[in-house]
Amino acid sequence: MIKKPLTKTAELIILGILNTRMVLSKEDKQVYLRLKKGYEGEVKFNSLTEKLGCECLILNGLLLEFNGSKFQIDSLIITQPRIYMNEVKNFEGEYYYEKEKFYSLNGTERKDPLIQLKRSSSHLRQLLQNLGLYMPIEPWVVHINPEFTLYEAPRTEPIILPTKVNSYLRKLNTTPSKLNGKHEKLADKLISLHIDESPYSRLPPYHFDSMRKGGTCKVCDSFSIFVHGKNCVCGDCGHIEPVEAAVMRSVEELKLLFPEVRITTSVVLDWCKVFDSRKRISRILGKNYKIIGEHRWTNYE
Repeated sequence: MIKKPLTKTAELIILGILNTRMVLSKEDKQVYLRLKKGYEGEVKFNSLTEKLGCECLILNGLLLEFNGSKFQIDSLIITQPRIYMNEVKNFEGEYYYEKEKFYSLNGTERKDPLIQLKRSSSHLRQLLQNLGLYMPIEPWVVHINPEFTLYEAPRTEPIILPTKVNSYLRKLNTTPSKLNGKHEKLADKLISLHIDESPYSRLPPYHFDSMRKGGTCKVCDSFSIFVHGKNCVCGDCGHIEPVEAAVMRSVEELKLLFPEVRITTSVVLDWCKVFDSRKRISRILGKNYKIIGEHRWTNYE
Protein backbone atom coordinates (compact mmCIF):
# COMPACT_ATOMS: atom_id res chain seq x y z
CA MET A 1 0.00 0.00 0.00
CA ILE A 2 1.37 3.39 -0.99
CA LYS A 3 1.19 5.74 2.00
CA LYS A 4 3.19 8.58 0.45
CA PRO A 5 2.93 8.81 -3.35
CA LEU A 6 5.86 9.81 -5.51
CA THR A 7 5.65 13.46 -6.59
CA LYS A 8 7.93 15.82 -8.48
CA THR A 9 9.81 18.27 -6.31
CA ALA A 10 9.03 21.96 -6.76
CA GLU A 11 12.64 22.47 -7.83
CA LEU A 12 12.29 19.99 -10.70
CA ILE A 13 8.93 21.43 -11.79
CA ILE A 14 10.23 25.01 -11.84
CA LEU A 15 13.46 24.08 -13.62
CA GLY A 16 11.35 22.28 -16.24
CA ILE A 17 9.29 25.44 -16.81
CA LEU A 18 12.43 27.59 -16.96
CA ASN A 19 14.02 25.17 -19.43
CA THR A 20 11.01 25.71 -21.71
CA ARG A 21 10.76 29.49 -21.34
CA MET A 22 14.40 30.64 -21.18
CA VAL A 23 17.93 29.52 -21.97
CA LEU A 24 19.50 27.88 -18.95
CA SER A 25 23.22 28.08 -18.34
CA LYS A 26 25.21 24.90 -18.92
CA GLU A 27 25.45 24.28 -15.18
CA ASP A 28 21.74 24.87 -14.53
CA LYS A 29 20.84 22.68 -17.50
CA GLN A 30 22.96 19.87 -16.04
CA VAL A 31 21.22 20.23 -12.68
CA TYR A 32 17.83 20.05 -14.39
CA LEU A 33 18.72 16.98 -16.48
CA ARG A 34 20.20 15.22 -13.44
CA LEU A 35 17.06 15.82 -11.36
CA LYS A 36 14.84 14.82 -14.29
CA LYS A 37 16.73 11.59 -14.88
CA GLY A 38 16.71 10.76 -11.18
CA TYR A 39 12.95 11.31 -11.00
CA GLU A 40 12.40 9.10 -14.06
CA GLY A 41 14.32 6.32 -12.30
CA GLU A 42 12.16 6.71 -9.18
CA VAL A 43 9.02 6.58 -11.34
CA LYS A 44 10.20 3.32 -12.88
CA PHE A 45 11.00 1.76 -9.50
CA ASN A 46 7.70 3.00 -8.08
CA SER A 47 5.82 1.35 -10.96
CA LEU A 48 7.30 -1.95 -9.75
CA THR A 49 6.88 -1.52 -6.00
CA GLU A 50 3.23 -0.48 -6.32
CA LYS A 51 2.54 -3.99 -7.63
CA LEU A 52 3.85 -5.67 -4.48
CA GLY A 53 1.26 -8.07 -3.10
CA CYS A 54 2.73 -8.48 0.39
CA GLU A 55 1.50 -6.43 3.33
CA CYS A 56 3.69 -3.34 3.27
CA LEU A 57 3.57 0.45 3.50
CA ILE A 58 5.46 2.39 0.82
CA LEU A 59 6.73 5.92 1.38
CA ASN A 60 8.29 7.70 -1.60
CA GLY A 61 10.45 10.82 -1.71
CA LEU A 62 11.00 11.51 1.97
CA LEU A 63 13.14 14.45 3.06
CA LEU A 64 13.91 14.20 6.77
CA GLU A 65 16.18 15.89 9.27
CA PHE A 66 18.08 14.65 12.31
CA ASN A 67 20.48 16.66 14.47
CA GLY A 68 20.55 19.47 11.91
CA SER A 69 21.36 17.20 8.98
CA LYS A 70 18.86 16.67 6.17
CA PHE A 71 18.73 13.37 4.34
CA GLN A 72 16.62 12.03 1.50
CA ILE A 73 15.04 8.60 1.05
CA ASP A 74 13.84 7.69 -2.43
CA SER A 75 11.74 4.68 -1.44
CA LEU A 76 10.97 3.23 1.98
CA ILE A 77 9.11 -0.08 2.22
CA ILE A 78 7.85 -0.99 5.69
CA THR A 79 7.13 -4.67 6.25
CA GLN A 80 6.46 -6.58 9.45
CA PRO A 81 10.02 -7.78 10.08
CA ARG A 82 12.02 -4.81 8.76
CA ILE A 83 12.24 -1.57 6.81
CA TYR A 84 13.67 -1.72 3.30
CA MET A 85 15.38 1.57 2.43
CA ASN A 86 16.09 2.08 -1.26
CA GLU A 87 18.42 4.61 -2.84
CA VAL A 88 17.30 4.52 -6.48
CA LYS A 89 19.86 5.37 -9.17
CA ASN A 90 19.12 5.83 -12.86
CA PHE A 91 22.72 5.87 -14.13
CA GLU A 92 23.41 4.57 -17.61
CA GLY A 93 26.71 3.56 -19.16
CA GLU A 94 29.70 1.71 -17.71
CA TYR A 95 31.10 2.25 -14.23
CA TYR A 96 33.56 0.50 -11.93
CA TYR A 97 34.82 0.42 -8.35
CA GLU A 98 38.51 0.67 -7.60
CA LYS A 99 40.07 1.05 -4.14
CA GLU A 100 36.65 1.77 -2.66
CA LYS A 101 35.99 4.62 -5.09
CA PHE A 102 33.32 4.86 -7.79
CA TYR A 103 34.31 5.80 -11.37
CA SER A 104 32.73 6.14 -14.79
CA LEU A 105 34.55 4.11 -17.44
CA ASN A 106 36.55 7.14 -18.65
CA GLY A 107 38.24 7.31 -15.24
CA THR A 108 36.25 10.21 -13.80
CA GLU A 109 35.53 9.73 -10.12
CA ARG A 110 31.81 10.00 -9.38
CA LYS A 111 29.80 10.52 -6.22
CA ASP A 112 29.52 7.08 -4.64
CA PRO A 113 25.87 6.15 -3.97
CA LEU A 114 27.03 3.72 -1.27
CA ILE A 115 28.37 6.62 0.81
CA GLN A 116 25.07 8.44 0.39
CA LEU A 117 23.18 5.29 1.40
CA LYS A 118 25.29 4.73 4.53
CA ARG A 119 24.80 8.32 5.61
CA SER A 120 21.03 8.26 5.09
CA SER A 121 20.53 4.89 6.74
CA SER A 122 22.59 5.98 9.75
CA HIS A 123 20.51 9.13 10.14
CA LEU A 124 17.28 7.13 9.81
CA ARG A 125 18.36 4.65 12.50
CA GLN A 126 19.23 7.46 14.89
CA LEU A 127 15.97 9.26 14.12
CA LEU A 128 13.90 6.15 14.84
CA GLN A 129 15.81 5.45 18.05
CA ASN A 130 15.24 9.03 19.15
CA LEU A 131 11.50 8.55 18.55
CA GLY A 132 11.51 5.26 20.47
CA LEU A 133 10.63 3.31 17.31
CA TYR A 134 12.84 0.26 16.95
CA MET A 135 12.85 -1.67 13.67
CA PRO A 136 15.75 -3.16 11.72
CA ILE A 137 16.64 -1.31 8.51
CA GLU A 138 17.89 -3.03 5.38
CA PRO A 139 19.39 -0.40 3.03
CA TRP A 140 20.01 -0.93 -0.70
CA VAL A 141 21.31 1.01 -3.67
CA VAL A 142 18.98 0.02 -6.51
CA HIS A 143 20.31 0.58 -10.04
CA ILE A 144 17.13 0.67 -12.12
CA ASN A 145 18.44 1.51 -15.61
CA PRO A 146 18.91 -1.58 -17.83
CA GLU A 147 21.69 0.29 -19.69
CA PHE A 148 23.83 0.45 -16.52
CA THR A 149 26.89 -1.80 -16.19
CA LEU A 150 29.06 -2.02 -13.08
CA TYR A 151 32.48 -3.69 -13.12
CA GLU A 152 34.32 -4.85 -10.01
CA ALA A 153 31.17 -4.46 -7.93
CA PRO A 154 32.01 -5.15 -4.26
CA ARG A 155 30.13 -8.37 -3.50
CA THR A 156 29.57 -7.59 0.16
CA GLU A 157 27.99 -4.17 -0.43
CA PRO A 158 24.18 -3.63 -0.63
CA ILE A 159 24.00 -3.09 -4.40
CA ILE A 160 21.12 -4.29 -6.57
CA LEU A 161 21.98 -4.32 -10.27
CA PRO A 162 19.28 -3.93 -12.96
CA THR A 163 19.20 -7.68 -13.63
CA LYS A 164 18.47 -8.34 -9.93
CA VAL A 165 15.68 -5.80 -9.32
CA ASN A 166 12.86 -8.24 -10.10
CA SER A 167 14.33 -10.97 -7.89
CA TYR A 168 14.72 -8.42 -5.08
CA LEU A 169 11.03 -7.52 -5.32
CA ARG A 170 10.05 -11.19 -5.53
CA LYS A 171 11.95 -11.75 -2.29
CA LEU A 172 9.95 -8.95 -0.67
CA ASN A 173 6.73 -10.45 -1.95
CA THR A 174 7.44 -13.86 -0.47
CA THR A 175 8.56 -12.55 2.94
CA PRO A 176 5.82 -13.20 5.53
CA SER A 177 4.43 -9.83 6.65
CA LYS A 178 1.48 -8.95 8.88
CA LEU A 179 1.25 -5.25 9.62
CA ASN A 180 -0.27 -3.76 12.75
CA GLY A 181 -0.81 -0.38 14.39
CA LYS A 182 2.88 -0.02 15.17
CA HIS A 183 3.73 0.01 11.48
CA GLU A 184 0.98 2.52 10.67
CA LYS A 185 2.21 4.75 13.49
CA LEU A 186 5.75 4.59 12.12
CA ALA A 187 4.63 5.48 8.58
CA ASP A 188 2.42 8.34 9.77
CA LYS A 189 5.20 9.73 11.94
CA LEU A 190 7.73 9.73 9.11
CA ILE A 191 5.24 11.41 6.78
CA SER A 192 4.56 14.08 9.41
CA LEU A 193 8.32 14.74 9.63
CA HIS A 194 8.73 15.12 5.86
CA ILE A 195 10.13 18.54 4.93
CA ASP A 196 8.66 20.54 2.06
CA GLU A 197 11.79 22.50 1.26
CA SER A 198 11.52 25.83 -0.59
CA PRO A 199 13.37 25.56 -3.91
CA TYR A 200 13.78 29.26 -4.66
CA SER A 201 17.23 29.77 -3.10
CA ARG A 202 18.67 27.06 -5.38
CA LEU A 203 17.17 28.32 -8.65
CA PRO A 204 18.92 30.46 -11.28
CA PRO A 205 17.80 34.10 -11.48
CA TYR A 206 14.82 34.80 -13.74
CA HIS A 207 12.42 37.67 -14.40
CA PHE A 208 8.89 37.95 -15.76
CA ASP A 209 9.82 40.34 -18.58
CA SER A 210 12.61 38.11 -19.91
CA MET A 211 10.57 34.90 -19.97
CA ARG A 212 9.14 33.57 -23.22
CA LYS A 213 5.38 34.06 -23.09
CA GLY A 214 2.70 31.83 -24.55
CA GLY A 215 0.70 28.70 -23.86
CA THR A 216 2.61 25.41 -24.11
CA CYS A 217 1.65 21.86 -24.99
CA LYS A 218 1.11 19.64 -21.97
CA VAL A 219 2.81 16.71 -23.70
CA CYS A 220 5.76 18.11 -25.68
CA ASP A 221 6.16 21.65 -24.22
CA SER A 222 5.86 23.17 -27.70
CA PHE A 223 4.61 26.75 -28.08
CA SER A 224 2.94 25.76 -31.36
CA ILE A 225 -0.58 25.52 -29.95
CA PHE A 226 -3.73 27.15 -31.27
CA VAL A 227 -7.30 27.46 -30.04
CA HIS A 228 -9.95 25.50 -31.91
CA GLY A 229 -13.37 25.94 -30.33
CA LYS A 230 -13.20 24.72 -26.73
CA ASN A 231 -9.83 23.04 -27.17
CA CYS A 232 -6.16 23.85 -27.57
CA VAL A 233 -4.41 21.84 -30.26
CA CYS A 234 -0.65 21.33 -30.51
CA GLY A 235 0.64 21.92 -34.01
CA ASP A 236 3.68 19.73 -33.35
CA CYS A 237 2.39 16.57 -31.65
CA GLY A 238 -1.36 16.98 -32.14
CA HIS A 239 -2.24 16.77 -28.44
CA ILE A 240 -5.69 18.18 -27.63
CA GLU A 241 -6.46 19.85 -24.29
CA PRO A 242 -9.54 21.78 -23.16
CA VAL A 243 -8.93 25.53 -23.15
CA GLU A 244 -9.89 25.82 -19.48
CA ALA A 245 -7.40 23.12 -18.47
CA ALA A 246 -4.65 24.75 -20.55
CA VAL A 247 -5.32 28.18 -19.03
CA MET A 248 -5.34 26.79 -15.50
CA ARG A 249 -2.09 24.93 -16.13
CA SER A 250 -0.48 28.14 -17.38
CA VAL A 251 -1.76 30.08 -14.37
CA GLU A 252 -0.39 27.47 -11.97
CA GLU A 253 2.99 27.77 -13.72
CA LEU A 254 2.82 31.54 -13.29
CA LYS A 255 1.95 31.25 -9.59
CA LEU A 256 4.77 28.79 -9.00
CA LEU A 257 7.35 30.94 -10.78
CA PHE A 258 6.18 34.25 -9.33
CA PRO A 259 4.34 33.64 -6.05
CA GLU A 260 4.32 37.37 -5.32
CA VAL A 261 2.51 38.35 -8.55
CA ARG A 262 -1.20 39.27 -8.30
CA ILE A 263 -3.20 37.10 -10.69
CA THR A 264 -5.28 39.36 -12.92
CA THR A 265 -6.90 38.90 -16.31
CA SER A 266 -4.31 41.21 -17.91
CA VAL A 267 -1.36 39.33 -16.39
CA VAL A 268 -2.75 35.97 -17.53
CA LEU A 269 -3.42 37.30 -21.04
CA ASP A 270 0.18 38.55 -21.21
CA TRP A 271 1.53 35.25 -19.90
CA CYS A 272 -0.54 32.92 -22.08
CA LYS A 273 -0.64 35.00 -25.31
CA VAL A 274 -2.52 32.38 -27.36
CA PHE A 275 -5.74 32.90 -25.36
CA ASP A 276 -6.77 36.33 -26.63
CA SER A 277 -10.31 36.56 -25.21
CA ARG A 278 -10.33 38.69 -22.05
CA LYS A 279 -13.91 37.63 -21.31
CA ARG A 280 -13.03 33.95 -21.62
CA ILE A 281 -9.99 34.30 -19.36
CA SER A 282 -12.00 36.21 -16.74
CA ARG A 283 -14.71 33.55 -16.77
CA ILE A 284 -12.18 30.75 -16.30
CA LEU A 285 -10.38 32.57 -13.47
CA GLY A 286 -13.66 33.44 -11.76
CA LYS A 287 -14.77 29.82 -11.94
CA ASN A 288 -11.61 28.42 -10.40
CA TYR A 289 -10.39 31.09 -7.99
CA LYS A 290 -11.77 33.44 -5.38
CA ILE A 291 -12.50 36.89 -6.84
CA ILE A 292 -10.94 39.79 -4.93
CA GLY A 293 -11.92 43.40 -5.69
CA GLU A 294 -13.97 44.82 -8.55
CA HIS A 295 -13.54 46.18 -12.08
CA ARG A 296 -9.93 47.07 -12.92
CA TRP A 297 -8.78 46.18 -9.38
CA THR A 298 -10.05 42.60 -9.71
CA ASN A 299 -7.58 39.82 -8.98
CA TYR A 300 -7.88 36.13 -8.20
CA GLU A 301 -6.67 33.97 -5.31
